Amino acid sequence: MTPTSDDLWFLPLGGCGEIGMNFNLYGHDGKWLIVDCGLTFSDAPVAPDAPDASSPAQSGNNRNVQMADPQFIVDRAEDIVALIITHAHEDHIGAVQYLWPKLACPVFTTAFTAQILDRKLAETNFHGDVPVHIVEQSDIVQIGPFSVEWIGMAHSVPEPCSLLITTPAARALHSGDWKLDSTPVVGKPFDQQRCEALGNEQIDAIICDSTNATVEQKTPSEAELYPGLKQIIEQASGRVVVTCFGSNLARVATLARIADETDRHLGLLGRSMINMVSAGRATGLLPVDGVSVDPAHLGYLPPETVLLLATGSQGEPKTALNRLSQNSFRDMHLQEGDTVIFSSRVIPGNETSVEALIARLEQLGCHVYSERNSELPIHASGHPSAAELRTYYEWIKPDMLIPVHGEQQHMQANAQIAADAGIPHQLSGENGDLFVIAPEKSIKRSAFHAGRLALQGNKLVPV
Repeated sequence: MTPTSDDLWFLPLGGCGEIGMNFNLYGHDGKWLIVDCGLTFSDAPVAPDAPDASSPAQSGNNRNVQMADPQFIVDRAEDIVALIITHAHEDHIGAVQYLWPKLACPVFTTAFTAQILDRKLAETNFHGDVPVHIVEQSDIVQIGPFSVEWIGMAHSVPEPCSLLITTPAARALHSGDWKLDSTPVVGKPFDQQRCEALGNEQIDAIICDSTNATVEQKTPSEAELYPGLKQIIEQASGRVVVTCFGSNLARVATLARIADETDRHLGLLGRSMINMVSAGRATGLLPVDGVSVDPAHLGYLPPETVLLLATGSQGEPKTALNRLSQNSFRDMHLQEGDTVIFSSRVIPGNETSVEALIARLEQLGCHVYSERNSELPIHASGHPSAAELRTYYEWIKPDMLIPVHGEQQHMQANAQIAADAGIPHQLSGENGDLFVIAPEKSIKRSAFHAGRLALQGNKLVPV
């Protein structure tokens, strides 16, 4: 099955009907454009008959690293024109280091995301073989039969982009992950002028993030978190540990400012946090003269002078916060009276791990703060609420919505918002469904197999 010059197809192999593992295909005139190549994590075991099922990577409390099975497009590898990465989150970029040898195509992305990708590819034996093309927000590039415009948005990581994909057959707007944040702290605000201008152009379909479609109130801006975080930190008597997603450089910048204002030494704990900050400095998003304390020195500093940023907000076994909660962190231990702030949300499926982590911290005598018991906001989602979706649709006026990046309840809510906003068509489906944007809007259910691969040692095996 091959798209003709009259066709524009959208085929999600991951990220449609779920949150994570994004892997999307656009087809036109015999060619395919891949958008995002991400990971997900699962506690489910690999099938018993899978090769190397006894591998240490699948034993104990280790979580399975999983990604979309790309076999459909691997069988058409000679027709791939490029892979575009919309931003640097694991569920959009994390599988490139495992799947690129099967795809062997050029990669297009922005400078910050390219920095993160380079660090991942450095762990492979094909690092120098991947042609990575760096683009700017607002660039328009012809890639095979697809004209692609990068539109700057805001999210919880720098330089996220929506993609306006134009072909002679039709035009599709792939939203990526986004929110309407005019004060993102790090990086540029979303491009409101361009978003509003799209309403004067023919947009045949918008393929849109559904994560927060069931949340009514507007998502807070990153800049709104400073008062709440500072209030807790300046009142704390001992060490303060803030855990957040390592990719959230805006949160890092806010906490660095608070550390300076409260006379605390800033420490970074966790490889992903350190990598992200390094990439932020390399691309000019963070000041290069920012000072953080070597972790080896943290145990020697008076507790009331320490502010730590740690990975592990989801209770992951090997992260810095988890080791602190078990007194197994090499350089320092938490003590009674220390404060831990969860500047994050719990990703669905991680509730048990996070509750166990909080229980261990409280047993150590730590004061624990989260969204539930903080007087002021201390976390902001990176995704649009129902209110923002309505505004977005009123600006863009697409002819059709294809909701993605959410479970069924989120995508159904997104479709209803679109209908209420006057969008004539809504096509909801799941991974493996073929969405026909042109010539006639339709959906072919279960058109192609949408399986998963799990990382097992150095091998990828079917789930």
